[in-house]
Parts: sequence; structure tokens; C-alpha cells
Amino acid sequence: MTCEILKDLIVSYNKESEWIEFKLNNDNPEMVGEYISALANSATLHDIQKAYLVYGVEDETLCMSGTTFRPKTSKKGQEELEGWLHRLLNPSVEFVIYELECEGLLFSVFEIDSAKHAPIRFMNEEYVRVGSYKQKLKKYPEKERKLWSKFSSFCFEEDIVKKI
Repeated sequence: MTCEILKDLIVSYNKESEWIEFKLNNDNPEMVGEYISALANSATLHDIQKAYLVYGVEDETLCMSGTTFRPKTSKKGQEELEGWLHRLLNPSVEFVIYELECEGLLFSVFEIDSAKHAPIRFMNEEYVRVGSYKQKLKKYPEKERKLWSKFSSFCFEEDIVKKI
């Protein structure tokens, strides 16, 4: 990810959605895991391949303020944050963490794959976005039904061909 791609991402979305979240410095590990679950599941609901958790952007104004959160060097207890998140996300979901400098400011971006076969759980709880809010999936049975419907129509072979 480059500074230009980050700016394009902010401009093209113009606000938070069910598959993009902007944060400044809230680096609570549990919250990060919940957002990864919610964004991956919501991306699937909207047929979006990638979701984003972007640190360094004010969610109300989209002002690029930078962040102090450095997830690549952060830890939860004695464990690296990235490994801890992967361990507690089930089924496993791929995400890439980018830390980049743009206009003299630090930004951290989680690029998260959409859920493929089942809702992504974090610490045994499934999350989803409702508008720009993170919610427990079990509170929205209609979204859960729609999500499972998406999984039943998923074709593994077509997904592999698309990536090649």
C-alpha cells in the first residue's frame, strides 16, 4: 500500500461503510479483533473482496491526522498482536497490515479478506457491521441468514481461478 492508494481509498469511500472503518489511536486488541470479524463478514454480505480498518483518519471529518498505533510491533501480553489476532479469529481469515508514512504522518491499515465459508468469529463471537456500527451478528438474524446464503453459493474453484 502506498500513500496514493491510501488517499484514493479515503476519497473513494468518502465515509465509513460496512466494510471500511476509520480510527485514530484506539489500539485495544480485543476491539481490533472484533472489527476484523465484523468487516470480513460485512464485506461478504456486500460482495466486496477486501475490507479495511484504517488508523490515522478521523471518522467524522476524514481528516488525515496520523496515528501512534503500530500494530506490527504491538503485543498482547507477551504475544505479537498479529499472531494473537490470527489465533483468536476462527475460521482463519487473511489480513495484511500496512504501516506507512504519508505527508509526514504514520498510518496503519489492515486489509482484510472477506469471509469465504463461514462467519468469522473473534473469541467465539461473530460480528457484523450495521451501517458504521459494529454489532454482534446474533442480534441480526436476517443478516446472518443472508451471510449463510452467500456461503452456500460460494464456489471454491471459481475463487481459485479468479486469483490466478
